Amino acid sequence: MDMFNPPHPGQVLRDYLPEGMPVTEAAKRLGVSRVALSRVLNQRAAISADMALRLEAALHTSASMWVGMQADYDLWQARQKPAPKVEWVTGWRGVYA
Repeated sequence: MDMFNPPHPGQVLRDYLPEGMPVTEAAKRLGVSRVALSRVLNQRAAISADMALRLEAALHTSASMWVGMQADYDLWQARQKPAPKVEWVTGWRGVYA
């Protein structure tokens, strides 16, 4: 079952970082720029696979958790928009036929 309006992973990440730790220090420990981490924390950028692996190592979490959270967020956001016009693909015999 899909979660209703799941949080952006950056919002969740704030809860995992030690209270009072500056973004600059957290970014240094993750091996990313302050700008890159700030964009995630402020919900301006997605959690990439690379960032998920860094979070896994630094926070003893699962990279799959972060990537899954991002996918849930992205899908929910996409479903809030009008459905794109697409045509059903029938009779095509491609590689998987």
